[in-house]
Amino acid sequence: MTRVTFIERDGTRREVQSRPGDRLLDVAQNAGEPLEGTCEGQMACSTCHVIVDPADFDRLPRAVEEEEDMLDLAAGATRYSRLSCQIWLDAIDAITVRIPPESRNMRGR
Repeated sequence: MTRVTFIERDGTRREVQSRPGDRLLDVAQNAGEPLEGTCEGQMACSTCHVIVDPADFDRLPRAVEEEEDMLDLAAGATRYSRLSCQIWLDAIDAITVRIPPESRNMRGR
């Protein structure tokens, strides 16, 4: 099991458990977090952008070039930004991520 701590936009911390092999986007959506994931994990949007705690960031595999390109479009991106659709929770026991203060709806709904 991986312990996932979400830091909400208002600073509230919420902790949930995930199973090995779960994708962070799915865990977040199942927990009711406001991550849209418009492209359903195809790296064609940045609506699942999260900010990974610096202590956890280097424990993740590096982002591929396509992910970095999409993060260039993410609202409020930082050095520790990742797309949650590209984070698989099988090699870490805990991770903390912040929900960005703003997001862009890539479908324009």
